Amino acid sequence: MSSVAHRRPLALRIALSGFLIAWLILAAFPFLWTLWGSFKVEGDFFSRADWRNAVFGTLTLAETGAPFTAQGYWGAWVKEAFWRAALNSAIVVVCVVCISLTFGTLGGYALSRSPYRYAFWLLLVALVFRAMPPVTLVSGYLLPFFEWNLWGHLPTAIIVLVAINQPFTLWMLTSFFRNIPKDLDESAMVDGCSRFQAFRHVIIPVMWPGVITTGLFSFLLAYNDFAVTAMLLSKENQTMVPKIASFLGTTQTAGNVMFAVASVVSVTAPLFVLVMFFQRQIVSGLTAGAVKG
Repeated sequence: MSSVAHRRPLALRIALSGFLIAWLILAAFPFLWTLWGSFKVEGDFFSRADWRNAVFGTLTLAETGAPFTAQGYWGAWVKEAFWRAALNSAIVVVCVVCISLTFGTLGGYALSRSPYRYAFWLLLVALVFRAMPPVTLVSGYLLPFFEWNLWGHLPTAIIVLVAINQPFTLWMLTSFFRNIPKDLDESAMVDGCSRFQAFRHVIIPVMWPGVITTGLFSFLLAYNDFAVTAMLLSKENQTMVPKIASFLGTTQTAGNVMFAVASVVSVTAPLFVLVMFFQRQIVSGLTAGAVKG
């Protein structure tokens, strides 16, 4: 690869590097600008008179005595109790990921090793089910939730998000399991393991990158969801994304817009940390799913 790169014309290398740098700047700019603006007052960040106010914090300096302020974060997390929405999101995400991965790994392993034709049709039905709009599932669950007095509580959102996410995890993990040779199962059972022991002690350690990759996608589905959680959860049990929308829905209240800006940064920052922490496992998992073993 290095010899190929050296054979490229200098002008082409400069053009490619410039394009890559420009693309990275354009991709990162919205978040960096929001991060910068979250430490300003509303008058600076949304200034129509002069965009430099958002850069230098003219009004922020006049109102707070410093070019930066954490009023947006304090107002969102303390005054508006955004910490409660963060806690609700953590509960929903952990439950959805654990349930989805548990059933996904067991079901994916069984389908990948099944010699029967029904495994294909079951996966096809799961694919059709995954393609359905989430609102369709929500409307189907509303009546029993109301009758059983479950509407507005966290378990309702967890149940629906698992139902939406399970076909995806089943497809992903079945694909990963099929890339693992069946000889590993057979060798483990010849050595005295049961089918479940072979699955637990031999297959899962090999499958770990794929499990982490699927778990991350499940995490993102539950973490970023708006439609399901906004319709099924009461105001007291809101998760973070609907809570941000509630800030934006009351822009006439002083400070709410900056509360939303600070909350957006608070929601987005953990995603960068998570992806950076698991980047090797994600790449390994995606590669394992793309290469036939």
